[in-house]
Amino acid sequence: MDSFDLRLPALRAAYREGRTTPRALIGALRTRAANLNADYRLFIHLLNDDEIEPYLAALDARDIDSLPLYGVPFAIKDNIDLARVPTTAACPAFAYTPEQSATLVAQLIALGAVPIGKTNLDQFATGLNGTRSPYGKCRNSVLADYPSGGSSAGSSLAVALGVASFALGTDTAGSGRVPAALNNLVGTKGTKGLLSTAGVVPACRTLDCVTYFTATASEASTLLALTAAHDPADAYSRANPQWNDAAAFGKVARFRFGVPRQLEFAGCDESPALFADARAALEALGGEAIDIDFAPFLEAARLLYEGPWVAERYSVAGALMESQPDAVLPVIRDVLAKAPGATAVDAFRAQYKLQALKQRCDAVLADLDCVLTPSIPRAVTLAELERDPIGANSLLGHYTNFMNLLDYAAIATPAGFMRNGLPWGVTLFGRAFTDQYLLSVADALHRKLDVLIVGGARQDTDAPARAARDDTMKLVVCGAHLAGLPLNGQLTARGARLVQATSSAPRYRLYALAGGAVQRPGMTRDEANGAAIAVEVWTLPSAEVGSFLAGIPAPLALGKVELADGRWETGFVCEAHALEGAVDITRYGGWRAWLERAV
Repeated sequence: MDSFDLRLPALRAAYREGRTTPRALIGALRTRAANLNADYRLFIHLLNDDEIEPYLAALDARDIDSLPLYGVPFAIKDNIDLARVPTTAACPAFAYTPEQSATLVAQLIALGAVPIGKTNLDQFATGLNGTRSPYGKCRNSVLADYPSGGSSAGSSLAVALGVASFALGTDTAGSGRVPAALNNLVGTKGTKGLLSTAGVVPACRTLDCVTYFTATASEASTLLALTAAHDPADAYSRANPQWNDAAAFGKVARFRFGVPRQLEFAGCDESPALFADARAALEALGGEAIDIDFAPFLEAARLLYEGPWVAERYSVAGALMESQPDAVLPVIRDVLAKAPGATAVDAFRAQYKLQALKQRCDAVLADLDCVLTPSIPRAVTLAELERDPIGANSLLGHYTNFMNLLDYAAIATPAGFMRNGLPWGVTLFGRAFTDQYLLSVADALHRKLDVLIVGGARQDTDAPARAARDDTMKLVVCGAHLAGLPLNGQLTARGARLVQATSSAPRYRLYALAGGAVQRPGMTRDEANGAAIAVEVWTLPSAEVGSFLAGIPAPLALGKVELADGRWETGFVCEAHALEGAVDITRYGGWRAWLERAV
């Protein structure tokens, strides 16, 4: 078997049309993986016939339509538990055999997915390059002189080399995003707690995220929607709000994205142009680029390895380091060496500093839909890592280390190739629980740049038809809530932001309603005799919608309003009975014009 399209929709079609079966496909993939393992060291443990049989047998009695991930092969980073298979965290002396699978693994198996093996990683998930493992160094999927990236090294290779439809990794400091960038993959580092970490060997328990590696953002959206659920077994699990469900993945339009003023490419002469292309592509998609001060983000990033979070890593591997120093790789010992000297005072001081930085960073994000950065400043070679294992590794984390400390969601997406053929990527990040929106932007960018996906294919041309949704709701206002008018404070007090001054479609009539302490208009739809009415579009945080809605007095209500460009957004409408005694002011074209004329 030379290649097979393992993307979720393509694989499902192949099963449905009888072109292959789970047994036949996964048998061929296991053979392929075993052959590749000698060169790439991507698997620590490939499931044998007896180990994989229960998963295949469970599919024999099931219909494809009864399981959304029927027969989908996936790989598991070997710091995530799979029942009755050793978990090593790339440290043989630490290994144990769990009786049950991690919550997320169990979810995926219940959905019909089939695990094929446990993948290699930087020991204890401490590293961003994929070479820190006693099971062998993971080389890049494209160029042998470069690393795979890590710590989720083998997981990225399993997808990039075509032996799994998707793979699970973890990401505490960039371990899911760096290898995605270096292997032409989408790396989904969701909001902390969105995917359960029960059954995951901690790196930093308070920061860890389980990640997905996929060929496309749409596949990641599907997987996230299927598995984002609160887990009582995970003390850090969080419920996924409705605005971040499957329906939030869609087509993007009219968005604002931040671009750091302080861009670091570490001397690379190709990355600036590739980043400029990604920025231009987002602008062509309707994005407005906003230069932002990146200094507080970078300052927060430095806390990860200069602060007490190194001690949190030590809490996992420290006992083994003390009892069996040689069981832990020297480079990992060097990274964790200062941890025993950290004090509780240091921990609290670092938390205070982080909280102050988060206030500054959150203020930057408040007026943006997302931020665009390179995924890495530049690629490093295996030779560089050999000469300077800590410095070269740290460079890879320049744009990633702050993300979980600040509680942001992030998506790494392919954005082109270097002249030597090495994949290159960018990252989109934003507020917690905007994961599906970020995947929507990543999907649009991937399509716009027309970057070949793994296997050398192009994405399907059809993009999602519905509009993408984030943690805000667009609100069309036509009267006293307009900027500067008496009720506008009800919006600004809730963190609303003006997006656009525009007009409705030419199918509305506007009335000045009788009574009330504040003069108010009523806008009603009139297909035959309507006109365009001046309106404003605001974004209101979804968490504030309920309190705002509760304060809207009759006869006004929220409904759908058609805008001049054909979009339908939520806006103020008026109940028909309220027009008794109202004055038709449609001819003025808007509430402001009528107020000015009345004066």
